[in-house]
Amino acid sequence: MFDLRAIQKAIALEQVGGWLFSSFQHRDPLSESILELDPSTKNTRPWYYVVYPEGSPTKIVHTIERNILDNLPGEPFLYDSRNRLLQLFKKEVLPKAPQLACQFSPTLRVISFLDHGTALLLEECGFTLLSAATLLQRFRGTLTIEMVRSHQRAASHLYEIVSDMWRLIRESLARGVALHEGDVQRQILEEFEKRKLLTHSPPIVACGLHSGNPHYSPQGKGSPLERNQVIQLDLWAKEEGEAGTYADISWVGYTGTTPPDSLQKVFTVLTEARDRTIDFIGGKIESGVPLSGKEVDAFCRSFLIERGYGGALRHRTGHGIDRELHGFGVNLDSVEFPDDRLLLEGSCFSIEPGLYFEEFGMRTEVNAYLWEGRLCLSGPYRQTDLLRI
Repeated sequence: MFDLRAIQKAIALEQVGGWLFSSFQHRDPLSESILELDPSTKNTRPWYYVVYPEGSPTKIVHTIERNILDNLPGEPFLYDSRNRLLQLFKKEVLPKAPQLACQFSPTLRVISFLDHGTALLLEECGFTLLSAATLLQRFRGTLTIEMVRSHQRAASHLYEIVSDMWRLIRESLARGVALHEGDVQRQILEEFEKRKLLTHSPPIVACGLHSGNPHYSPQGKGSPLERNQVIQLDLWAKEEGEAGTYADISWVGYTGTTPPDSLQKVFTVLTEARDRTIDFIGGKIESGVPLSGKEVDAFCRSFLIERGYGGALRHRTGHGIDRELHGFGVNLDSVEFPDDRLLLEGSCFSIEPGLYFEEFGMRTEVNAYLWEGRLCLSGPYRQTDLLRI
């Protein structure tokens, strides 16, 4: 259900004049999703919906699609020309909200739907445009208690599935039964279906050289799993229902009894980076020190660079998690899409340092969230040793 009060609360907390939602030919699915609009509705003219910290929102719609926002509260105004549109913005919106938050960010492409033409039109009216990134974080990127519980249940399922899949791999190799990356991937998806879990894309099962590709996806059956290989498992899923919140974990194994020192060394460095990052976040939060996703990534990245692994880094330390796998909350990122937003109560995110080489790659991933002023880890335990046969 559309929650006007929650949007207004986020606007008030961020101390902005208003939050603009707009779409044309359904080019802004984010605005449509937040306002719970039907994506199949005819949308041949731009519509605009402005929410303020309090009071009635403003609806500006074209005369030939005057009913497109009828399910939303607010006072409607009609336009049939660009001049009339400019007049309405200047008269009905500008006095209430000279600063408008909009769906754009210079670094966070996932929320950037405002087109340049609309931005120029608004600036012509006299508005100062601000990024809605922090508003989206408060409204969409933090968890409720129901979402926390759902996230924890999803994480428990994923840990159980990893254990089951490694048992399958171990037993197949022991019996000499052929097993391919695609076979394991299919088994994971079948487990999701049995447990009524949803996912937007298949999990990663990558062996040998393929583990060096962070987003590898097997084609068909993929490569056969053989002895003395690195195997990377990365799986994500959520429960059905409105509160369904993703969990996302990565485990790494070795299909032999004793991994080479080179593999063990990389795994040890990664787990230490992960655990030091967890302690870094936890310490700052419990001390009441504001902490951004950018700062967390810089801390983890510096640890790995100082140990000589800078050339093996391929991605950020973590991403926001909510009803979407890569959600609208803060990312632990100082390089790809630097995220200056602060970790807030209810923030949920992955912590997944990875190192990738020509011969193999490794990533260890846990999820964490902030609740009641402290950092909480999802799932029953962290991986502390390589899975092995």
